[in-house]
Amino acid sequence: MDFECKGKSSWPELVGVEGRVAAETIERENPIVSAHILLEGSNAFLDKYCGRVYVWVDTNSVVVEVPTIG
Repeated sequence: MDFECKGKSSWPELVGVEGRVAAETIERENPIVSAHILLEGSNAFLDKYCGRVYVWVDTNSVVVEVPTIG
């Protein structure tokens, strides 16, 4: 079964932004998701879930990948 998540689903404009600020922006712009900040290279669930956005950051806490629902 294919399904579509509601609300904004990706935030390319947040690449290069501090992770905490990015997470707050994501949760403000789409209140049905929770943003989870993860260090790049960390393990994460690969299943698609409409309530979750991973915010991948480097060791300086800067977003390095486009945050997307999943």
